[in-house]
Amino acid sequence: VFTSPLSRSLRDGAVLLAQQKCTSAVGNLEPSDRGGKADGYCSRVLRAQSNRKEGNSEFRLRVEGDPESYQPGSTYRVTVTAASPSYFRGFTLIALKDGAEGDKDEDYAGNFQIIDEEETQFMTNCPPAVTESTPRRRTSIQVFWTAPPSGSGCVFLKASIVQKRIIYFQDEGLLTKKLCERDTTDKPLLDCCACGTAKYRVTFYGNWSEKIHPKDYPRRANHWSAIIGSSHSKNYVLWEYGGFASEGVKQVAELGSPVKMEEEIRQKGDEVLTVIKMKAQWPAWQPLNVRAAPSAEFSVDRTRHLMSFLTMLGPSPDWNVGLSAEDLCTKECGWVQKVVQDLIPWDAGTDSGVSYESPNKPTVPQDKIRPLTSLDHPQSPFYDPEGGAITPVARVMVERIARKGEQCNIVPDNVDDIVADIAQEEKEEDDTPETCIYSNWSPWSACSSATCEKGKRMRQRMLKAQLDLSVPCPHTQDFEPCMGPGCSDEDASTCMMSEWITWSPCSVSCGAGTRSRERYVKQFPDDGSICTLPTEETENCVVNEECSPSSCLVTEWGEWDVCSATCGLGMKRRERMVKMPPADGSICGAEVLEVEKCMMPECHTIPCLLTPWSDWSDCSVTCGKGLRTRQRMLKSPVELGECTEELEQVEKCMLPECPIDCVVSEWSEWSECNKSCGKGHTIRTRIVMLEPQFGGDPCPEGVQRKKCKIRKCNRGQGNSDEKKRRKEQRDKRRSKQGRAEGNSEHPGCRMRPWSSWTECTKICGGGIQERLMTVKQKFKTAQLSSCKDRKEIRACNVHPC
Repeated sequence: VFTSPLSRSLRDGAVLLAQQKCTSAVGNLEPSDRGGKADGYCSRVLRAQSNRKEGNSEFRLRVEGDPESYQPGSTYRVTVTAASPSYFRGFTLIALKDGAEGDKDEDYAGNFQIIDEEETQFMTNCPPAVTESTPRRRTSIQVFWTAPPSGSGCVFLKASIVQKRIIYFQDEGLLTKKLCERDTTDKPLLDCCACGTAKYRVTFYGNWSEKIHPKDYPRRANHWSAIIGSSHSKNYVLWEYGGFASEGVKQVAELGSPVKMEEEIRQKGDEVLTVIKMKAQWPAWQPLNVRAAPSAEFSVDRTRHLMSFLTMLGPSPDWNVGLSAEDLCTKECGWVQKVVQDLIPWDAGTDSGVSYESPNKPTVPQDKIRPLTSLDHPQSPFYDPEGGAITPVARVMVERIARKGEQCNIVPDNVDDIVADIAQEEKEEDDTPETCIYSNWSPWSACSSATCEKGKRMRQRMLKAQLDLSVPCPHTQDFEPCMGPGCSDEDASTCMMSEWITWSPCSVSCGAGTRSRERYVKQFPDDGSICTLPTEETENCVVNEECSPSSCLVTEWGEWDVCSATCGLGMKRRERMVKMPPADGSICGAEVLEVEKCMMPECHTIPCLLTPWSDWSDCSVTCGKGLRTRQRMLKSPVELGECTEELEQVEKCMLPECPIDCVVSEWSEWSECNKSCGKGHTIRTRIVMLEPQFGGDPCPEGVQRKKCKIRKCNRGQGNSDEKKRRKEQRDKRRSKQGRAEGNSEHPGCRMRPWSSWTECTKICGGGIQERLMTVKQKFKTAQLSSCKDRKEIRACNVHPC
């Protein structure tokens, strides 16, 4: 690795091991007059008096995973970042016990470990602190920090930032992180607030090759084992730094077998949404134009928004790479669009071998999972006596390829979000017959053209089953046009570069000078070659052209403040400072404050921020037709104006029809006895008004009978009585009206003859018939009760159905 003379001179005398405490270079300093304590170099760093500024939000210290506490002995990745377009030239990072002032060895907690010696080193006069190796413009640095043993209490991780001539060192805020020892009272992780689901593709790029990792490289048997993982909830941990390997992790780490790991994952039931599997890679590295990088697709939702996987570096004792509980849910209730992570190997803690092909040597008792370092053992293939960073052996890329269902992300979608979703919708329009069962498409191959010309690239899929031989299955290969590399300067080098960092200040305070800007390599070529694109450029600049004794030197304008209004018209301001007053002692005439109007969206046009619709309520009835409702709530502040969006919806719902019971009429009057003498019977009936439906109660009986007895019949008397009755009727018809009145069965009335019997109400099972006799004429002498209509009822069709 190339090391500049400047960086070497800065490292002279430095203690490169994070485990080493402050040496006599600190202890031999003379005591301070303040408080009677030793005013060591470390404590002077902590007090950093030069142009100290509090409360800046451009810079942030972050511990990987944003834990609220630390696990004693566990290792964490610590990063210091600058929000674009800011940058910093220097920094200091230190870990201090709660309440300590930093003037004694025991005031410092845990140990730092250098990841990239070109970026970071231990401070020469204060070994517990980490600082820059070379003062230059940068946007981030990272180191490992191993937590102190149990009983150490709370720890403050503190960073100072040097930007131009200003030092930021926050005792509270984004450059200070307080971690206390983990106990059983830890707060649970915050739940994901995203809506719907998201689909991702994970692609694994192995970069473990003899060219990049030449020491003891196993030429014949090098490979990556089959990749195994899942998308899961926070209640399940596949593996994590500081934890112990399960039997499934152990079998992957030592044998490269994912069988037990997959069994453990599937046993977690609803805690897992998707099992992630990719094939093993033999050999471990090949150019991408020869073999496509392995990939797999998986889904996440609100409860199972974490993604973990691992694969063995083979052959090795128990070394792996992977991601642990990568959270794909954002704080803005959306889904992460893309994650790219370089991977270094980690030790599963189950085998004590120190090289690729060490004989089996089980670790008893089992150790915790930890990242490998360049100082583990002199026989390690990653050993570096200076403690430099291990070159990553792989890279993983997780890309969101689709979102399903209603989304509720607070931050509006950008163009990339919308295009990605539309592209997926177009891609999903597939006319493949349902009777043809295929595997997923492989990733696209490299372009067939090796120069800047048109070529083709290909992807493949495998026909697993053809359920109907009469229906042909489409092709298993797909081609599309592509342009070969070399069409631009960037294509020629196959390097992926970052955006240019903002221009530096002009090199002179007055007159003509130069300024510069930088960028860095985001992705090196797949074959490990060196990028040839420039990482720095310069241009001329002019400051204060007058250069007169009355001119003054001012800084560049700062960023505009946030608009004073959240909607409608407001004001914003920006400032700059006087760096050097006029040489003649006069007042600087340059403007140091600018104010201008700013327009936010119209207050009444700001859309309502609403929660997703709730589930539909139960139907308002238990059977038949009813209503159901659903609601949503207003999340945006009331001050933004009245929201006109509906907050409740009602729709009809239909359940199975309600049972309808049979409905019958009231019983009729009992009929006359069917015999004029002797024993007979009389009946009464009721009719069905509504037949039973949908399982209602059946109809009850419709006819009831009972015995009747008028008088005894005398022998021979019946014929004479009948002849007498007939004679009386004949006499009645022939006699005059007055005489008929006296002899009639209906005195005072003239009756019409009996009507015909009606149709029987039933064809079987007992029905009824009726006939009527109505009054034709009523005489004045008629009694009211003796002259009225008559009705007769008789049973019919009494035979069983």
